[in-house]
Amino acid sequence: MRIIPFLVSAAVTTGLVVTLNTKLVLKAPLGKLLSPQHGLWQNAEPLNQDYAADLKFPQLKGKVSVYLDDRLVPHIFADQENDAYFVQGFLHAKFRLWQMELQTHSAAGRASEIVGDIALNHDREFRRMGMVFAAENSMKEVEKDPVIKGECDSYTAGINAYIETLTESKLPVEYKLLGYKPEKWSNLKTALFLKYMSFDLAGGDEDFEMTNAKSFFSPEDFDKLFPSIQDSLDPIIPNGTKFAESSIKVVKPSGADSAYFGSNTTLAGITVTKPDRDNGSNNWAVSGKKTKSGAPILCNDPHLGLNLPSLWYEVQISTPEFNAYGVSFPGAPGVVIGFNDSCAFGFTNGGRDVKDYYEIKFKDDSRQEYWFNNEWKKTTLKIETIKIAGKPDYIDTVAYTVFGPVMYDKCFTGGRKTDDKCYALRWTAHDPSNELRIFNMLNRAKNYADYTAAAQYLHTPGQNCLFACKNGDIALRTQGDFPAKWKGQGDFVMPGTDSSYMWQGMIPQSEVPLQYNPDRNFVSSANQRPVGYDYPYYLGRVYPVYRGVIVNRMLSRMENITAEDMMKMQTDNYNVFAEMSRPVLLKNIREAGLGVDEKKYLELLKGWNLRNDVDDKGATVFLIAWGEMEKAVYDDEYAKAPGPIEHPLDNTLTEALLKDSAYKFVDDILTPQKETLPDIATAAFKKAVTELKKIEAEGRLGWAAFKHTGVNHLLRLEPLSRTKLPIGGGEHIINAAKGNHGPSWRMVVQLSAKTEAYGVYPGGQNGNPGSKYYDNFVDDWAAGKYNKIWVMTKAEEKDTRVKWKMSFGN
Repeated sequence: MRIIPFLVSAAVTTGLVVTLNTKLVLKAPLGKLLSPQHGLWQNAEPLNQDYAADLKFPQLKGKVSVYLDDRLVPHIFADQENDAYFVQGFLHAKFRLWQMELQTHSAAGRASEIVGDIALNHDREFRRMGMVFAAENSMKEVEKDPVIKGECDSYTAGINAYIETLTESKLPVEYKLLGYKPEKWSNLKTALFLKYMSFDLAGGDEDFEMTNAKSFFSPEDFDKLFPSIQDSLDPIIPNGTKFAESSIKVVKPSGADSAYFGSNTTLAGITVTKPDRDNGSNNWAVSGKKTKSGAPILCNDPHLGLNLPSLWYEVQISTPEFNAYGVSFPGAPGVVIGFNDSCAFGFTNGGRDVKDYYEIKFKDDSRQEYWFNNEWKKTTLKIETIKIAGKPDYIDTVAYTVFGPVMYDKCFTGGRKTDDKCYALRWTAHDPSNELRIFNMLNRAKNYADYTAAAQYLHTPGQNCLFACKNGDIALRTQGDFPAKWKGQGDFVMPGTDSSYMWQGMIPQSEVPLQYNPDRNFVSSANQRPVGYDYPYYLGRVYPVYRGVIVNRMLSRMENITAEDMMKMQTDNYNVFAEMSRPVLLKNIREAGLGVDEKKYLELLKGWNLRNDVDDKGATVFLIAWGEMEKAVYDDEYAKAPGPIEHPLDNTLTEALLKDSAYKFVDDILTPQKETLPDIATAAFKKAVTELKKIEAEGRLGWAAFKHTGVNHLLRLEPLSRTKLPIGGGEHIINAAKGNHGPSWRMVVQLSAKTEAYGVYPGGQNGNPGSKYYDNFVDDWAAGKYNKIWVMTKAEEKDTRVKWKMSFGN
């Protein structure tokens, strides 16, 4: 059991590493932690732990039976739907309570209550971002919807019913280590968790970095470095698709191209915490016309942070209204990605820019009035009291404007040098929304019309919503509440002194890009740009390219597809980015000028099969060599650039050099001579070899050893983490496993008469490190193996796969 190394570590360690990677002194006395009656020993479960129970709760209207299978997946059978959510809340709390509370405390800007003032900047940032404001606005919508309100009420009641059963000895180990106790759950906490996911998936922005780049580079150079559409783009909705004329005629303000940009403009304030730019996913569905069984197959693997406990919790929910199986979020009711008796559904991140900054002109330092549309307009000042463990409260004041909260001002600069300007945040996540409605409706959807009706409730984060049905339909909608923008709007910080730069409306649902039973017999998305040039609205510049290219290439060529083929494809390690970029290196490196060691690594690069498999050395050589190539091309131009500043995407250099070996940025402007591409490529490779020799000496030249994928405990405790996993893949690859980020749930569903489904995530059902179910899926996930999903029927309660039964009644 993993509890043993943990206990040994706890006995000799005086610090923890928290989510901010900062050391924190243990709060609980060591003697109490090791107490046999109340300490960590109480969290060690025996291998034959019995989870059976007969429980009574007056909140239930009927009876609920839960069958826990040999993977600790609960199969919930309820006579009344809201009772099912009560029990789901109880189970989420039983197995994941600490994780749920950590995430919602973080979302609310309350981490300092737990870990002390090391989290103060984080808390101030999230409060100034308006996370609670956003959650409260969502709750107003939920309160208007009796179905979702009842669902949330029941789910919350289930969590609190479990919390009330907890004794000190049974508290999750993290509470004991950090010296605090759980508080009651609320519907607002569920809304906060969903807003935390909005931050993770729709909280990225490059406004400050792009503004500095626009100011620093000439217009011609800027367009070369940051093209709005990539040459190699294979969009989600295929090129050539005809779109209706836009119903919103977006008016670009006069002078918008020159507004805010000048030779002396440098914007310093940017967010400390940014979501991983690669937060995304793959999903695709193939028509029965391309499958061996004649039934559609739907596949999804969301790419998110790899943590223990996992973001996901596998579950089956069966009620008289629906029977759904898939993964849920501990912290929210229902099945999020999965399938029911009629259809399957999945998501990838839409990647649209729905978060813009506006410079605010305050009348004075009191921030009570700001200049807007030729008059002084009053702000709403919100007092934020941040409690700090072991220290006095910190009082912050956030000014709210017509755009939204002022995130950066003289009082808060995001922990960076300030330019003494003030910036308000306009973010779709602040708007009223009811995202739980989409999952409620998808869990019971029976056809394309049901899916379409459900999808329109997805507000923020915008997602590519995938659908397949047993009647043969497949579909994909690029769904969300997306602002209708003029070209360039939102790429840069905008003036906030009048309404001309505000959003002029949201793209109507009837005009979102979608596909329904296309002629090519598949739909897919991999976070690439949704459309090409023909779409009438501006969708921004920053999208990945290469996973979309290889997904569409493979699906186009495949016929007689089986579920096994789809599992193999989800774990495929082919590097299409290297396929396009390696020829640039090999063509331009002057081999005659290389030494013996350098030629050795060049041969590894030449002989590489373009697969980022576990033991491949060529993958490491390529990554280091291409990285040095990018530095050699761009670093001289960026040497005097203001910070922070945006850098080009990987595909920009590849596409530029394939078109023009005399690409403007090849020459090193810091030297008197004019360098050619062979000069730059050879020098870059020589630098790469210096680094590669060090890597090889450390025994890390093989790809998995170099990449070092791990699934870390949320507190970054080494004994509770799984590190150095033997898994290939990486950035630009379908199997997108990076260091601590990648496929967080792999699912393949064949919608034949009897559904055939497979799934796996890098974790385990139980968040307790002292349980054998804590990380028991990790090795199979790393090896590309899947669990065959069992959609249980009530008649199968005597099946040998059932290990424990929990009975709930009133």
